[in-house]
Amino acid sequence: MSALALNAEALYLELLRGVRSLYQANTRLVGITSGGAWLAQRLQRDLCLPGESGQVSSVMHRDDFAQRGLSTGGQTSLPFEVDGADILVLDDVLYTGRTIRAVLNEIFDYGRPARVQLAVLVDRGGRQLPIQADFAAARVALPETQSLALARDPAGAFSFDVEIKAALS
Repeated sequence: MSALALNAEALYLELLRGVRSLYQANTRLVGITSGGAWLAQRLQRDLCLPGESGQVSSVMHRDDFAQRGLSTGGQTSLPFEVDGADILVLDDVLYTGRTIRAVLNEIFDYGRPARVQLAVLVDRGGRQLPIQADFAAARVALPETQSLALARDPAGAFSFDVEIKAALS
């Protein structure tokens, strides 16, 4: 399956099925800024869950902060008590694992959850850290020169943006 053929809305329905299987009464949804946060918000609504989903930013814990700097993405907002919580982290694309590592550090800055699980729309492989998703709607292989990111139109429909990275010389 090529990245260009990925149907984000169909994968969202698969993610919804997977999240239903992982979800328990005390589970809190937390999306990673920005694609994961969009997924968490929509899942919160589609699963008819009370309250609001959380959002977590990886910016302050990135190991490449010096190169990337501060992004204009959202800030961490966890509208629940983290201590003892069962947290389901959502992201659009899992690649190296570095964002997830940073997000875990950010979550633990707010308390000590009982459990943290991960669900993603796409797992593209290429891990640099020993991190895996508890659920992935799709697994695809992409060259290192391509990046894949979730996009959302004004009506809330999902699609994927594929970018070609310039080769380093």
